[in-house]
Amino acid sequence: MKQGAQGSAATGIPQVSGEDGGAGAPMGGAARVPSQGRAGGVERGRGVSVPTARGEHVHSEPPMPVPVPRAVVQRASVRGQILDALRTALVTGELTPGVVYSAPALGERFGVSATPVREAMQQLAQEGAVEVVPNRGFRVVERGARELAELAEVRALIEVPVMLRLARTVSAERWADLRPLAEATVRAASTGCRATYAEADRTFHRAVLSLCGNEQLVQLADDLHRRAQWPLRTSTRSRTDLLADATEHSALLDALIAGDVDVVRVLVGEHFAG
Repeated sequence: MKQGAQGSAATGIPQVSGEDGGAGAPMGGAARVPSQGRAGGVERGRGVSVPTARGEHVHSEPPMPVPVPRAVVQRASVRGQILDALRTALVTGELTPGVVYSAPALGERFGVSATPVREAMQQLAQEGAVEVVPNRGFRVVERGARELAELAEVRALIEVPVMLRLARTVSAERWADLRPLAEATVRAASTGCRATYAEADRTFHRAVLSLCGNEQLVQLADDLHRRAQWPLRTSTRSRTDLLADATEHSALLDALIAGDVDVVRVLVGEHFAG
């Protein structure tokens, strides 16, 4: 992307250099080496001494400096930052369900061109968070309680059997290694920030599921989890609700460490139902 992107302190998007310019461009033109004179002598030209057949001391030009590679900034890196910012805005409700947002307007808000915003919005459209409104922009999808319940059901169908299998096969020591992640969800919930808690929540669930060794399953479950975190239009989830959800992580981890499969089954069922 030739046009740079200057972010604001509010968005946290760093300044991105364009493709033009940059130090270390290759030097043009090759140095001409004078022809060799008679045997036993040198022909001097432009201050260069060329060795003779007798092997006298060589006085050569200093080597050309190795060009310093220019930093190549991929447009995808800007798009990724915008995508993260838009996902956070979805979780916090800053992007209002039912409202249409244009790529140029959001680009101005984030201090970037409309192109990476449009690309990020296309990704969110594939994820079901927004829908394309021709010639206008993107409308944030209005989600209802039924959709949230359906997502919870699908997540349970995927994650519960995996957790029960892991409860029978994974050692207590490996479960104990996840204790810091469970505690991190409690700290994140105590802030009352839904975006902070959403990231900690997904990190804990990814760590649990990753023990199954199936990366495709982990990615699929994480995508469903992310969709389930987008709030409803009338969402009023409080700090108390977040803390209750985070506390279930610690209780689940205690049961996994103890190897109590029956308790694990009850806890994961309640966790997804909640």
